[in-house]
Amino acid sequence: MIELKDTSKVYRRGRREVKALDGIDLHVDAGEFAVIEGPSGSGKTTLLFLVAGLIRPTTGTVTVNGTELTGRTSSALAAFRQQTFGFVFQMFHLIPYLTAVENVCVPMGLTGVPPAEAAKRAGELLARFDLSDRVDHYPAEMSAGEKQRVAIARAVANRPPVVLADEPTGNLDRKAAEDVLNAFEEINAEDTTIVVVTHDARLMDRASRRLALEDGRLLSG
Repeated sequence: MIELKDTSKVYRRGRREVKALDGIDLHVDAGEFAVIEGPSGSGKTTLLFLVAGLIRPTTGTVTVNGTELTGRTSSALAAFRQQTFGFVFQMFHLIPYLTAVENVCVPMGLTGVPPAEAAKRAGELLARFDLSDRVDHYPAEMSAGEKQRVAIARAVANRPPVVLADEPTGNLDRKAAEDVLNAFEEINAEDTTIVVVTHDARLMDRASRRLALEDGRLLSG
């Protein structure tokens, strides 16, 4: 499903080189719930962005669902992301002037799902994540945990095979984080592959697989 082979990412700042990732070999099977842990600056987000095709490796290859991303054009990568990934971020990135149901409809509209079908599916997803009473609420009217569950509903609206999450519980209290963890477990039970980068021990304990990054090197996995 996801495979990195001898993958490195080097950023050049003037004459200085910063090696964000150093010779990563990683394989994540379809249907896994993998958590990548590590301190700030260890390369977690860089790894996630490489998997998503948002940045290109300096050396090595990145293959997702049988497609090698390394040599593809930017437009081809954008189309591949749309078909393959759902994204969940620490800061939610909901559109502030859209309601919860409208936010969940956005990715479906981009893939040509008819508006009536998109609204129906969005309402079902919000109900699934205990947000039926927030359908017509705007992000400013919701708690952090509610906004993150809306973001998860949006991430899975197009039924992607892979969900990528960057510190999804970083801004949440214990109860809200528990609700988000339950949502991840529920979609993972339907064979959706989940890859999360985090330093939150609660996520590490719930994942089916735990990996560790330190100074750009994969220590386990």
